[in-house]
Amino acid sequence: MSPITIVEVGPRDGLQNEAVVFDTDAKVDFINRCLAAGAQRIEVASFVNPKRVPQMADAEAVLDRLHPDVASYIGLVLNERGFARAMATQVDEVNLVVMVTDTFSLKNQGMNTAAAIDAVAAVAPRAKDAGLPVSVTLSASFGCPYEGEVEVSRLVDVAQQVAAAGIDELAIADTIGVAVPKDVHQRVSAVREAVDVPLRVHVHNTRNSGYASALAAAEAGVGVLDASLGGIGGCPFAPRATGNIATEDLVYALERSGFDTGLDLDELCRASEWLGQQLGRPTPGLVAKAGGFPPS
Repeated sequence: MSPITIVEVGPRDGLQNEAVVFDTDAKVDFINRCLAAGAQRIEVASFVNPKRVPQMADAEAVLDRLHPDVASYIGLVLNERGFARAMATQVDEVNLVVMVTDTFSLKNQGMNTAAAIDAVAAVAPRAKDAGLPVSVTLSASFGCPYEGEVEVSRLVDVAQQVAAAGIDELAIADTIGVAVPKDVHQRVSAVREAVDVPLRVHVHNTRNSGYASALAAAEAGVGVLDASLGGIGGCPFAPRATGNIATEDLVYALERSGFDTGLDLDELCRASEWLGQQLGRPTPGLVAKAGGFPPS
């Protein structure tokens, strides 16, 4: 089976868009359940303005409670101020975000795309000096809720500028869930030809094409995919941008397609059921409800 890594983003990208605010204990429990299922890379915190994203206000407290050296803990930062906060914790990786379109970037980060690229250029060398891998997510790589279609040439241009900062990984993100497999193959190929940086893909299931898009990325040779336990979350600054793809559903689809994720599907399903109980509603994922196949 071909190996593929799933970055679990539920504790950050999942929870940030939920009305139920988890306290620190619940977040740590969430992360530990992901660890029990075999997750090796987990996005655990966001070092952003707590007034804009109150769900992430306790980033330092969460990281202080996590067991070290059992997985790679990823922290989201948007600027040098956020990076300084992250550096005071046991974070193992930093992830920055660059919106491919200016309108979305201004609404989401209060800066245009060029300024976000400058932030990457400022933070990446400092992270490297500290021995921390740096990844950058290119949000709205497929479409923008404000500007509409995003040209492939625009994505490639932004990707080249970001890669020039010396980053370790570039994530192509379908933030509003408009991609279909054809788009994924086209954009992965275009970016891969333009930059010499390992690629990751992050898709949403807003229009029920997220799983097909994720499988297309895997078939295109992308070795790292993002997913959120239960399929929770989404972007709080994108209108009607509903949740991520569910980790357990993605694992089921990948394993049945000949990929080895290293994750325990039964543990993921149990964790997804627990997560639904904490949220007070069933999670969007389906495999936790139906079970794997053949039954274990």
